[in-house]
Amino acid sequence: MRHSLAVFLLLTLVACSSTPKEGENDKNVSAEALYTTAKTYLDDKSYDSAIKNYEKLQSRYPYGRYAQQAMLEMAYAYFKKSEPDPAISAVDRFIKQFPNNEHVDYAYYLKGLANFSADKGILNDIGGEEASDRDPQMAQDSYAAFKELITRYPNSQYVPDATLRMQYLVNQLARHDLHVASYYLRRGANIAAVGRAQEVLKNYPNSTSTRSALLVMVRAYDAMGMQTLRDDTQRVLNLNGGSEAATAQAIARDQKSWWQFWK
Repeated sequence: MRHSLAVFLLLTLVACSSTPKEGENDKNVSAEALYTTAKTYLDDKSYDSAIKNYEKLQSRYPYGRYAQQAMLEMAYAYFKKSEPDPAISAVDRFIKQFPNNEHVDYAYYLKGLANFSADKGILNDIGGEEASDRDPQMAQDSYAAFKELITRYPNSQYVPDATLRMQYLVNQLARHDLHVASYYLRRGANIAAVGRAQEVLKNYPNSTSTRSALLVMVRAYDAMGMQTLRDDTQRVLNLNGGSEAATAQAIARDQKSWWQFWK
C-alpha cells in the first residue's frame, strides 16, 4: 500500500510565489515561498532538503497554516527516510499544538505507521530464540495510535488500513507473550509460564495464540502435578480445536500474513 499525502495536501495551500534558489539570501522570503521549496523537495523524494526547509519555515513563521502543514509533512519525510523516532516526535507535537486541525486523523495514522515500521524487524523475527527478550513497546504504541484514530475518527479514510494493522498487531503481541510463556516452561518456571499464558488469554482472546497458550498451561499444570487444573484446561483446549497440528497451522497462517504489509 502506498502512503501518500496527496489526499490532504489538496488544501488551499496553492503556492503561487517564486521559489528561492539554493544558496540565495532568503531572510525575507515569505512563508508561502519556503513551503513551496520544501514541498518541491518532498515531491522529488529529497527528504533531507525537504526537512531542512520545513524546519526553516517553522522557525521563521511558527504560526499559521503553512507552519501546521510543514510540521505534518516533515513527519512524513522522516517516516519515508525510515527514521521513526523524529517522525513520531513531529507527529506528537502536531497533535498537541493543533488538535483541531482537519488532518489530525492522518497524524494518528502516521504515528501508527511509524511505530509499525520501526517494529518490522522485531515482529518479523519474533519466532526466533531471542523473541522473549525483545521489547514489544513500539508494537504496543502502534496499536494504541491506530486505536486512537479509529475511536476518535471512525469515518476517516485511514480506518480500514489501520484496522487491518491492528488485527495483525494483536496476533504478534500475543505471540510475543506466548514465546515468553514457552521460555518459562522450557526452564521449569511453571508458575510463571501459566501466568504469562493467562495474559495471552486475557489480553488477546481472539488472537491465533489462544490455543497455544492453553497448551502451555496444560503442560505446566502437568509438570506441577496439578491434575484437576490440567484436565480442566485440556477440556477447554479440546473445545477450541486444540490439537497441536491445528495450533501450528494457525501460527503459520499468521506469519504468512505479515508480508502483505511489505510488498
